[in-house]
Amino acid sequence: MIPSPSGQFKKMATVNKRRKVDSEGRRFQDRWKVEYFFTEIENHCVCLICQETVAVYKEFNVKRHYQSRHSTYDKLTGHDRSEKLKQLEAVLMSQQKFFIRARESNENATRASYEVATLIAKNCKSFAEGDFIKECVMKMVENICPEKKQEFANICLARNTVARRIEEISSDIKRQLTSKGVDFDFFSIACDESTDLSDTAQLLIFMRGVDDEMNVTEELLDLQSLTDQTRGKDLFVSVSSAIDDMKLPWNKVTGIITDGAPAMVGERSGLSTLICNQVIEEGGKAIKLHCIIHQQVLCAKHFKYDHVMKPVLKTINFIRSKALCHRQFKQFLLDIQAEYEDVLYHNDVRWLSRGSALLLIVS
Repeated sequence: MIPSPSGQFKKMATVNKRRKVDSEGRRFQDRWKVEYFFTEIENHCVCLICQETVAVYKEFNVKRHYQSRHSTYDKLTGHDRSEKLKQLEAVLMSQQKFFIRARESNENATRASYEVATLIAKNCKSFAEGDFIKECVMKMVENICPEKKQEFANICLARNTVARRIEEISSDIKRQLTSKGVDFDFFSIACDESTDLSDTAQLLIFMRGVDDEMNVTEELLDLQSLTDQTRGKDLFVSVSSAIDDMKLPWNKVTGIITDGAPAMVGERSGLSTLICNQVIEEGGKAIKLHCIIHQQVLCAKHFKYDHVMKPVLKTINFIRSKALCHRQFKQFLLDIQAEYEDVLYHNDVRWLSRGSALLLIVS
């Protein structure tokens, strides 16, 4: 059906009748303060008596609100009306300051919670340490500044809260690193794998990138736990996941630094080889470097110190291999108030433990 002209005209008339208040340029009038006890707060017309707002800056609406609800104030005139206006404005101002202080107090408590969570994470402490820290802080506050006890009590350091704070900090750092990675012209990665106390292989992946303004960024890219095998292709899958997750292009990889383990430097299936092949496929070129810390191990092996290490290792193994001897030795160190409480096993493969072992024996 073809719509009738009269229907179209009616619709156009309806649209034209709709007015936009913002386009009319209505503003708050200062005389409304004395006449109707209204004020302007953040582009809102607010009644000083009941603190309700009027949607439209229109004197008819303001006057109707005043006459229908607060007409008893008409008896105030002249100086009395001005004093009442000042009194109402002072009350509103004090209420605003109260809410501002409350908001600032909550923000400070939240900020303090994040700061403590950061320290707990940096020092590898248990998340449950937050409750103990707060208990200690509250005892200090009670003796030093008891009037601020409630402000410190608002700081939440429960275990779940600390865990959530650390997760949020980690996510924020990851977002910042991702945003910086977009501007990288080139970057290199360094990888090292070792086994923790629970016999779980941990792969550390570090990244160093540079942008066109020669700003260098060096950060821990990821820490991957390997619960199964630690072959070169397993390590490559973990590194690929970390790089792709950060949205870093493979063709900008310029180097890979690893130790001398076969899984790292294998000619065909080592991590370094697999990464270099991936970079070549993406149109780039990367070089393989040997980690400097393990070059120091090679240097230490070149110089023969067997006459020093053998007696030390024999002593350490004798103490650590027998539980009774180990317990008696630890108790002996406590009795003589030694600086160290135990001796460490020496490991030639993963870490530079020779210096640590010798230092503990000498001390």
